[in-house]
Amino acid sequence: MSVSQQGAHAMVRAKFAIGQLITHSLYGYRGVIIDADPEFSLSNDWYERMATTRPSKQQPWYHVLVNNSSIQTYVCESSLEPDFTEQAIQHPMVDMVFSGRSHGHYVLADKIN
Repeated sequence: MSVSQQGAHAMVRAKFAIGQLITHSLYGYRGVIIDADPEFSLSNDWYERMATTRPSKQQPWYHVLVNNSSIQTYVCESSLEPDFTEQAIQHPMVDMVFSGRSHGHYVLADKIN
């Protein structure tokens, strides 16, 4: 469930928005948020293998396109910081997800059904 679909879960306040540039506070990579979940929504197996610092599952988690790579990652809110450099994100999916940038944020492309 994405943050925009949370409805009854309106108590959750996401610190970051889709299209916002971020930096991972531990690993230092830059990226752009493409989706958000009000709390962890992947499998326990993924969490055991990938979330090595064992962050809380009861916080917003974000789907992030990682700069200078083709990787998409899933990161807890407490591991992210805003990125104010306004430097473009180099990722093959950026142009598929976003239509451009405005005031340091990426703008979601219109979905075609």
